[in-house]
Amino acid sequence: MYENEVEYIGKRLFREGLIGGNFGNISVRHGDGFFITRTGSFVDHPGDLVFVPLEGEVPRSASSEYRVHREVYRKTSCQAIVHAHPPWAVACSLVSDTIIPQDSEGEMLCPQIPVSSGKPGTDELAESVSDNLTAAKLTIARGHGTFAAGKNLEEAYLLTSLAEHSCRVLGILRLYQ
Repeated sequence: MYENEVEYIGKRLFREGLIGGNFGNISVRHGDGFFITRTGSFVDHPGDLVFVPLEGEVPRSASSEYRVHREVYRKTSCQAIVHAHPPWAVACSLVSDTIIPQDSEGEMLCPQIPVSSGKPGTDELAESVSDNLTAAKLTIARGHGTFAAGKNLEEAYLLTSLAEHSCRVLGILRLYQ
Protein backbone atom coordinates (compact mmCIF):
# COMPACT_ATOMS: atom_id res chain seq x y z
CA MET A 1 0.00 0.00 0.00
CA TYR A 2 2.77 2.48 0.92
CA GLU A 3 5.65 0.56 -0.67
CA ASN A 4 6.42 3.21 -3.32
CA GLU A 5 6.61 6.03 -0.78
CA VAL A 6 8.74 3.95 1.58
CA GLU A 7 11.08 2.94 -1.24
CA TYR A 8 11.46 6.57 -2.35
CA ILE A 9 12.38 7.71 1.18
CA GLY A 10 14.61 4.64 1.64
CA LYS A 11 16.56 5.52 -1.50
CA ARG A 12 17.06 9.09 -0.28
CA LEU A 13 18.28 7.82 3.10
CA PHE A 14 20.72 5.45 1.40
CA ARG A 15 22.04 8.12 -1.03
CA GLU A 16 22.75 10.47 1.88
CA GLY A 17 24.56 7.79 3.87
CA LEU A 18 21.91 7.85 6.61
CA ILE A 19 21.50 4.07 6.41
CA GLY A 20 23.69 1.23 5.27
CA GLY A 21 22.89 -2.35 4.38
CA ASN A 22 19.60 -3.44 5.86
CA PHE A 23 19.85 -1.09 8.85
CA GLY A 24 16.84 1.04 9.75
CA ASN A 25 13.11 0.79 9.22
CA ILE A 26 10.16 2.90 8.15
CA SER A 27 6.50 2.85 9.08
CA VAL A 28 3.28 4.64 8.17
CA ARG A 29 0.16 4.83 10.35
CA HIS A 30 -2.93 3.23 8.86
CA GLY A 31 -6.28 2.82 10.62
CA ASP A 32 -5.88 0.95 13.90
CA GLY A 33 -2.24 0.12 13.26
CA PHE A 34 0.64 0.79 10.91
CA PHE A 35 2.56 -0.65 7.99
CA ILE A 36 6.27 -1.27 8.67
CA THR A 37 9.22 -2.65 6.75
CA ARG A 38 9.99 -6.34 7.19
CA THR A 39 12.74 -7.54 9.48
CA GLY A 40 15.99 -7.77 7.53
CA SER A 41 14.64 -5.88 4.51
CA PHE A 42 16.44 -3.03 2.78
CA VAL A 43 14.56 0.25 3.17
CA ASP A 44 15.62 1.37 -0.30
CA HIS A 45 13.93 -1.77 -1.73
CA PRO A 46 11.50 -2.81 1.01
CA GLY A 47 9.20 -5.22 -0.80
CA ASP A 48 5.86 -5.84 0.88
CA LEU A 49 5.24 -4.00 4.12
CA VAL A 50 3.81 -5.72 7.20
CA PHE A 51 0.67 -4.50 8.97
CA VAL A 52 1.04 -4.29 12.76
CA PRO A 53 -2.06 -3.56 14.87
CA LEU A 54 -1.74 -1.11 17.77
CA GLU A 55 -3.10 -3.89 20.02
CA GLY A 56 -2.73 -7.61 19.71
CA GLU A 57 -0.38 -10.06 18.06
CA VAL A 58 2.49 -8.86 15.87
CA PRO A 59 3.45 -10.74 12.70
CA ARG A 60 6.89 -12.38 13.02
CA SER A 61 7.99 -10.73 9.76
CA ALA A 62 7.67 -7.19 11.20
CA SER A 63 10.83 -5.17 11.82
CA SER A 64 12.54 -5.89 15.13
CA GLU A 65 11.88 -2.26 16.10
CA TYR A 66 8.09 -2.64 15.82
CA ARG A 67 7.85 -2.03 19.61
CA VAL A 68 9.22 1.50 19.22
CA HIS A 69 6.93 2.32 16.30
CA ARG A 70 3.90 0.87 18.08
CA GLU A 71 4.53 2.83 21.27
CA VAL A 72 5.15 6.09 19.38
CA TYR A 73 1.87 5.69 17.49
CA ARG A 74 0.07 4.97 20.76
CA LYS A 75 1.42 8.13 22.42
CA THR A 76 1.52 10.64 19.55
CA SER A 77 -0.49 11.73 16.55
CA CYS A 78 2.40 11.30 14.10
CA GLN A 79 1.63 9.60 10.81
CA ALA A 80 5.07 8.27 9.85
CA ILE A 81 8.32 7.18 11.51
CA VAL A 82 11.79 6.85 10.03
CA HIS A 83 14.51 4.99 11.95
CA ALA A 84 17.98 5.38 10.45
CA HIS A 85 21.60 4.96 11.52
CA PRO A 86 23.32 8.25 10.59
CA PRO A 87 26.95 7.93 11.75
CA TRP A 88 27.50 11.48 13.05
CA ALA A 89 24.21 11.41 14.98
CA VAL A 90 25.08 8.01 16.46
CA ALA A 91 28.51 9.32 17.50
CA CYS A 92 27.01 12.42 19.16
CA SER A 93 24.56 10.22 21.07
CA LEU A 94 27.49 8.44 22.70
CA VAL A 95 28.84 11.62 24.33
CA SER A 96 25.73 13.61 25.24
CA ASP A 97 22.25 13.17 26.72
CA THR A 98 20.85 16.06 24.67
CA ILE A 99 22.18 17.33 21.35
CA ILE A 100 21.99 21.11 20.95
CA PRO A 101 22.35 21.99 17.25
CA GLN A 102 24.48 25.05 16.47
CA ASP A 103 23.54 25.39 12.79
CA SER A 104 20.64 27.64 11.76
CA GLU A 105 18.44 24.84 10.39
CA GLY A 106 18.91 22.72 13.51
CA GLU A 107 18.25 25.65 15.83
CA MET A 108 15.08 26.49 13.93
CA LEU A 109 13.60 23.02 13.37
CA CYS A 110 14.92 21.01 16.30
CA PRO A 111 16.65 23.18 18.92
CA GLN A 112 17.18 20.18 21.20
CA ILE A 113 17.51 16.54 20.22
CA PRO A 114 17.02 14.23 23.20
CA VAL A 115 19.01 11.01 23.45
CA SER A 116 17.00 7.88 24.26
CA SER A 117 18.20 4.81 26.12
CA GLY A 118 17.63 1.08 25.80
CA LYS A 119 18.93 -1.77 23.73
CA PRO A 120 17.63 -2.20 20.16
CA GLY A 121 14.34 -4.05 19.87
CA THR A 122 13.44 -3.76 23.57
CA ASP A 123 10.46 -2.41 25.50
CA GLU A 124 12.89 -0.11 27.35
CA LEU A 125 13.92 1.53 24.09
CA ALA A 126 10.26 1.78 23.00
CA GLU A 127 9.37 3.59 26.24
CA SER A 128 12.34 5.96 26.09
CA VAL A 129 11.92 6.86 22.41
CA SER A 130 8.13 7.28 22.65
CA ASP A 131 8.44 9.46 25.76
CA ASN A 132 10.99 11.68 23.99
CA LEU A 133 8.84 11.88 20.85
CA THR A 134 5.86 13.18 22.81
CA ALA A 135 7.85 16.39 23.35
CA ALA A 136 10.01 16.44 20.20
CA LYS A 137 9.77 15.06 16.68
CA LEU A 138 13.26 13.61 16.74
CA THR A 139 15.39 11.56 19.12
CA ILE A 140 18.61 9.59 18.87
CA ALA A 141 18.81 6.18 20.53
CA ARG A 142 22.21 6.06 22.22
CA GLY A 143 24.67 4.29 19.95
CA HIS A 144 21.86 3.04 17.71
CA GLY A 145 20.30 5.70 15.50
CA THR A 146 17.63 8.31 14.97
CA PHE A 147 13.87 7.97 15.28
CA ALA A 148 11.96 10.77 13.56
CA ALA A 149 8.17 11.12 13.80
CA GLY A 150 6.42 13.27 11.23
CA LYS A 151 3.05 14.22 9.83
CA ASN A 152 4.19 12.26 6.74
CA LEU A 153 7.22 10.34 5.48
CA GLU A 154 8.84 13.42 3.95
CA GLU A 155 8.82 15.27 7.27
CA ALA A 156 10.26 12.24 9.09
CA TYR A 157 12.96 11.96 6.41
CA LEU A 158 13.75 15.69 6.65
CA LEU A 159 14.19 15.45 10.42
CA THR A 160 16.48 12.44 9.98
CA SER A 161 18.61 14.35 7.49
CA LEU A 162 18.61 17.39 9.78
CA ALA A 163 19.90 15.33 12.71
CA GLU A 164 22.86 14.09 10.69
CA HIS A 165 23.62 17.56 9.31
CA SER A 166 23.48 19.20 12.75
CA CYS A 167 25.63 16.49 14.33
CA ARG A 168 28.17 16.72 11.51
CA VAL A 169 28.38 20.49 12.05
CA LEU A 170 28.92 19.90 15.78
CA GLY A 171 31.69 17.41 15.03
CA ILE A 172 33.46 19.81 12.69
CA LEU A 173 32.99 22.66 15.16
CA ARG A 174 34.71 20.62 17.88
CA LEU A 175 37.76 20.30 15.62
CA TYR A 176 38.18 24.08 15.71
CA GLN A 177 37.61 24.62 19.42
